[in-house]
Amino acid sequence: MADPPGCCAACATCLLCPYSCQWITAKKEKRKGLRTTKCDCCWFLFLFIVFLWTLLWLYFSIIILNDFHNFNEFIFKQRKLWFDWSQVLLIATAVLITYSSVLLVLALCLQLCGQPLKLHWVHKILLILTALVVAAAFTGLGIKWAEEWRSARISLQATSPFLHVGIVGGMTLLAWPLASFVYQTHNTGLKVFLLLVYCTVMIALYLAPLGITSPCIMEQNQLPPKPALVGHRGAPMLAPENTLMSLHKAVDCDVQVFETDVMVSADGVPFLMHDEELTRTTNVQAVFPERAVLNSTAFNWTDLQKLDAGSWFLERQPFPTVQSLSDWDRYQATKQRIPSLGQVLEAAKQSNISIMFDLRPENHSDYQNFVNATLGVILQSGIPLQQILWLPDGFREQVKQQAPGVQQVYGRKRLQNEKEPLLHVNLPYQDMSSEEIRQYRQDNISVNLYVVNQPWLFSVLWCSGVSSVTTNACQVLKEMKHPIWLLPSSTYLMIWIVVDCVSFLVILWAFFLVK
Repeated sequence: MADPPGCCAACATCLLCPYSCQWITAKKEKRKGLRTTKCDCCWFLFLFIVFLWTLLWLYFSIIILNDFHNFNEFIFKQRKLWFDWSQVLLIATAVLITYSSVLLVLALCLQLCGQPLKLHWVHKILLILTALVVAAAFTGLGIKWAEEWRSARISLQATSPFLHVGIVGGMTLLAWPLASFVYQTHNTGLKVFLLLVYCTVMIALYLAPLGITSPCIMEQNQLPPKPALVGHRGAPMLAPENTLMSLHKAVDCDVQVFETDVMVSADGVPFLMHDEELTRTTNVQAVFPERAVLNSTAFNWTDLQKLDAGSWFLERQPFPTVQSLSDWDRYQATKQRIPSLGQVLEAAKQSNISIMFDLRPENHSDYQNFVNATLGVILQSGIPLQQILWLPDGFREQVKQQAPGVQQVYGRKRLQNEKEPLLHVNLPYQDMSSEEIRQYRQDNISVNLYVVNQPWLFSVLWCSGVSSVTTNACQVLKEMKHPIWLLPSSTYLMIWIVVDCVSFLVILWAFFLVK
């Protein structure tokens, strides 16, 4: 088989060796009579599918990074082992996508050089394993983390205009190897089939923007105000969560609301704690080893004050930002103790920051006393009641009567026959569409969505008109002065037309050039 012009024998050999895992020179190839069989074509098709499969998983991996801290917490509850599993996810994904990408590029270059596509059996096994690993990852995602499918749908609002350009570009580049194959093969039926499939895909891609919608395709003067920031347990990337240090760091980030979780000790003192057990965020295992697995509410306030609520933050490093903390911040973290609600309310009053909290655990047999104790501390603190955002549904009517100035926040959407109008709702960001957010905004209903950490997600919700977002990354979102991208519809239309026209001309040029 003669090498096509522009493809030297040395280049062909260098391409064949990693793809076929053997040193085949051009002379040996001629002597052996090697050629691409139907089976080889099937393996190339499988390679292409695996590449798309891993590319799709790479996209999902980037999307789920917004919520991966929740996964780390879930694993800790199950195994009592803290590790940032996002590193494993990214490294494994990078290996899979790199491997399939390199093989695909080699195969395309071999096709352009007129060389046989003899994929080695080792690569075949590895490709099958790659496909199985990605399939297992998607299956696990669907079973244990189904809400991430809704996150993916939201992400398309941020990425679809650019994905469209990228996919059109990628499919356009395939015109070269496709043209080379079409001109080399003598099977007319196969030629017609491949050309029909390719043309159908390209026409669909050219028309795809007709179905693409994004809240960020709008005029600059239509952009809603920037959403307010709600600190999720304070500023947990900069300080131990649910501590006074975390509250002060949140204030430095211009956070308007400190979101936290309140529990009540065995002797009736409300304090800040998210987990039902103290093992993740304190040294209870060292101080009270025999009581470490008890519910947080089983400890009295004197015992809770003996616990270190900050050193774990430096030891486990729940976020990469911990590594960049100053020496003073590290010192301050080691001095943190579990704060009482009274201490937090005093700090909030001085900083003029609002407090939004859940009262846990809601299924506790003594929950009404928890409500009474919490209300008592709030009323005694002297904090303006409009700075309190009450989330718990239990005994809400009692709260309205005893503290009518407290702002009631609901963890659900409004009902059709609502007795009294909702003024504030607090929901996962996956639970509200852009259209619903706009409608609530028009009806003067404040919408807070959680937990929003990535700038791309914040941008989509900003364009949609959300009132506020709960975030772990207040220091990142604080610096955003505008959404990542904002395109007037006329500009997007121009980009669409230019990309489609350039792609069409390049495809024509590729077929004429190869011929």
